[in-house]
Amino acid sequence: MKKFISYFSIIVLLYLFTWPIGIDPVAWKSEKPPEFEGQYEKNDILKDIKIFWENDGHEGPEDVVLHKNKVYVGYSDGTIMTTSGKFYNTNGRPLGMAFDNEDNLIIADAKRGLLSINPQGTGKVLSTKSDTDNIPLRFTDDLDIANDGKIYFSDASFKYGYGNELKDLMEHKPNGRLLVYNPDTGKTSTLLNDLYFANGVAISPDNTYLLITETFIYRVKKYWLKGEKKGTSEIIIDNLPGLPDNISSDGKDIFWLALFTTRNQFIEQTSDKPFLRKVALRLPSILQPKPKHYSFVLGISGKGEVIHNFQNDSKDSYAPITSVNQYGNDLYFGSLSHKGWGKMKVPE
Repeated sequence: MKKFISYFSIIVLLYLFTWPIGIDPVAWKSEKPPEFEGQYEKNDILKDIKIFWENDGHEGPEDVVLHKNKVYVGYSDGTIMTTSGKFYNTNGRPLGMAFDNEDNLIIADAKRGLLSINPQGTGKVLSTKSDTDNIPLRFTDDLDIANDGKIYFSDASFKYGYGNELKDLMEHKPNGRLLVYNPDTGKTSTLLNDLYFANGVAISPDNTYLLITETFIYRVKKYWLKGEKKGTSEIIIDNLPGLPDNISSDGKDIFWLALFTTRNQFIEQTSDKPFLRKVALRLPSILQPKPKHYSFVLGISGKGEVIHNFQNDSKDSYAPITSVNQYGNDLYFGSLSHKGWGKMKVPE
């Protein structure tokens, strides 16, 4: 029996230390996460979220859009539901959504690329690759549409597709991109490379810049669309206390930022230890790092100033929150894995 245990232990160690897992992790320096005090002080404001459509047989309402008094929600099985019933099925994974000036629903589908669904429910593919570098879209994530009709969107990772987010996190290389689709030419161009899981995209009300989140390095970047800084980017807020997901503009002076979860202690402690992160990926799924169930939203200015801080860490909180959109005096919440979408009044 002792000999068997010894052999078994050797096999387990060989597996943990040598089994190929298809990633090449790198070391990086993670700043100490900010404390939950001051502008990030804990509260339970998000306890007031009311949940809708929770028993409709779908899950994962990543984004929620209100258009002409109809709610549109995209689910993990590809279904786009509206207030009046099923609208479309992308046969992929719809994430970010927005309506253009011709009432077409534009969808960032993680599996199928950039899609357009007309008011009659007929869909077409707008883009599946960048025409400037010929690199296919692997993880089309979020989008926003400028006044001139151009669609700005993110490719979270050109290396790892949907469902392989943990690999991208563990490897920790800048595999994300910001792109733009021009409806006049039908061409897609890459604007920014080397982003750490490019995620949420939101254009400023005056269309002079956009904000894009980098989930796995806890920051938000500004990319200038007009003016002297056109074509350049800068960090406006970093070392966030959580993982930034989608972002949206209220049309005035606030950008609503969804934080998927708080920072993970294992990821922080192994930021300079890529070998340990590689070992962790060889562990059974149940033993791998998991996101904490935490409801978290920030309202920030275009300069990165924290204006609003909404949280809820209770077990029954609406989490994870992946999108926040404001319509009138209401906030609409989406989630990657919850069964329903949420709504609450904008707190005073």
